[in-house]
Amino acid sequence: MDLSSEDKKKIRILEIDPWLKPYEKDIHLRMERFSAVKKALLGSLPSLSAFANGYMYFGFHRTENGWYYREWAPAAEALYLLGDFNGWNPHSHPLQRLEHGCWEIFLPVADTLPHLSRVKVRVKAHGLERDRIPAYIRRIVQDPVTHGFDGQIWQPDTPYRWTDSSFRVNTAQPPLIYESHIGMAQEKEAMGTYTEFTRNILPRVKEGGYNAIQLMAIMEHPYYASFGYQVSSFFAASAWFGTPEELKELIDTAHAMGIAVLLDIVHSHAVKNVTEGLNYFDGTDYQYFHTGPKGDHPAWDSKLFNYGKPEVLHFLLSNVKYWLEEYHFDGFRFDGVTSMLYHHHGLGVDFCDYGKYFSMDTDLDAVTYLQLANRLIREVRPDAVTVAEDMSGMPGMCLPVEDGGIGFDYRLSMGVPDFWIRMLKDRADENWHMGQLWHELTTRRPQERNIGYAESHDQALVGDKTLMFRLADQEMYWSMAKDRSSLIIQRAVELHKLIRFITLTLAGEGYLNFMGNEFGHPEWIDFPREGNGWSFKYARRQWSLADNGFLRYEQLYRFDREMLAFVKDHSVLGAADLQNLWLDEEYKLLAYRKGGLIFLFNFHPVRSFPQFALPTGAAGKYRVVFSSDDGCFGGLSRISKEVIYQTQRLPRHADMEGILVYSPSRTAMVLEKVGE
Repeated sequence: MDLSSEDKKKIRILEIDPWLKPYEKDIHLRMERFSAVKKALLGSLPSLSAFANGYMYFGFHRTENGWYYREWAPAAEALYLLGDFNGWNPHSHPLQRLEHGCWEIFLPVADTLPHLSRVKVRVKAHGLERDRIPAYIRRIVQDPVTHGFDGQIWQPDTPYRWTDSSFRVNTAQPPLIYESHIGMAQEKEAMGTYTEFTRNILPRVKEGGYNAIQLMAIMEHPYYASFGYQVSSFFAASAWFGTPEELKELIDTAHAMGIAVLLDIVHSHAVKNVTEGLNYFDGTDYQYFHTGPKGDHPAWDSKLFNYGKPEVLHFLLSNVKYWLEEYHFDGFRFDGVTSMLYHHHGLGVDFCDYGKYFSMDTDLDAVTYLQLANRLIREVRPDAVTVAEDMSGMPGMCLPVEDGGIGFDYRLSMGVPDFWIRMLKDRADENWHMGQLWHELTTRRPQERNIGYAESHDQALVGDKTLMFRLADQEMYWSMAKDRSSLIIQRAVELHKLIRFITLTLAGEGYLNFMGNEFGHPEWIDFPREGNGWSFKYARRQWSLADNGFLRYEQLYRFDREMLAFVKDHSVLGAADLQNLWLDEEYKLLAYRKGGLIFLFNFHPVRSFPQFALPTGAAGKYRVVFSSDDGCFGGLSRISKEVIYQTQRLPRHADMEGILVYSPSRTAMVLEKVGE
């Protein structure tokens, strides 16, 4: 992407967002660095896909004549392969040093490393020897006696046979993402498996109307309670939940259901463990990571990649391609993007002006890596979807690289769940600010798409509460029966529906929900750890609550299905006709037009309006086509879907065209024009 002087005048991001004009040189630098780094990496290679093949060379590879094992360890003095095959002899099988810090050994007999055999590599550096997990290993297993981890050869006689050759992500369809964790997806007080998820959870995802799942904790991690964010082996699918074939079957089955599968990819940091991870692999702290304090994340107690190093780019880009090719993932949610983008990792920083994005605190190497990763993903899978977890609001995050952007499809609307928490914690219901609500849910970078959500796994972790638990608290334990009257539960059910529905329809061009929260899952998430006696009580999903027809969880579950079906049927998320029709701070009313429909929210805790004058913006006849107050959703059935409303002049609203409609307290309704 060599920029001529004419090209520099036409960079699209500067036309989209004129506020970036003072930082035009920074945008040019962003693009020029991308071009220069890409050119240097490729050399004579034709594409990034041709470059990102590290997993095809490094690691273990069986041929007709035997096995090759290769490793990159430039500072090491010697490497030795050991394992079941040689009785764990630490020095009988030395690797040969090649060029550029690479090492290799050839084992001339094909059955030297049988399927399921265990291996490690002994690395000698600075006179010390350590047994390490091979960096490109594809499976890790834990010894049941010592609890230590080993690499495992995974080479079944019959490779998995995929059946999804015709599957493609429908990129014209807004993503409705079901954020999932395999281990805690089952109701049992134990770790769930890939197979159980395939059998028990995928049908729920399909029935619920979600068209994508986002899988957390797939990349191997030695500590289960890390939620998968302390990765040790980047090319290994976590053995906590089963085998590689079982994960492939999960993805294959999802594709057969029309469900895309996104990987929660963690390239923002790595576990600092020396025994299991990459840290000090070749005896230095700078092989994969920054050296010294710069290589340590001050909040996460983890290691930080050096994105300016070509070998690290090769490792990470190869990892991106590997998950697309080997496991048929349909895209990625990149974790911790804010931490990657800035040397301060976003800690304690308020991104209140554009200068914060283009200062000395910005890690340009990380920006370039993310651009390269997005470009590579498009080469390998043009239909793939990428989502950035960025709370800073970096301009251009979701614009194409050639337009001066970083290349993601979507960013998470991370401020929205925080906004809801502040509203619920700090303000009485009657003091909610409608203007602030509208601003928080609709303000985003021009022409950049967002994934809206009311809560993800973050809001449910121990020390916090799920949205429903925050609304109802301990009353959930004894007052969720449908035949039991409780003002606390009634309020919780009503607001749970309103918060989700307005977030779905306003906060993004896509939507995300963490599994179980669609029916108001109670309590919090707490993985087994020493502090809770290694209990799985809170590391599971209580599906029986939603399936129990006598509890109000079932009503919330039904509402979630119906609201998703409604917005899909009416193409609401992709609509570009959003218009604020009315905002009333005193009576807590908010009305807007979107997708040719009119949405009316009454957030007032007690006030109902028998004849609310609702501006419609167009004359005609209107009818309610969706209501949060339906009895099957736990409502009071106060809103009729039979009444036809004819527009008239509204004297109280400057003679605007509109209708007089009954708006009960704490309800949402949607009206559709049905005639002239």
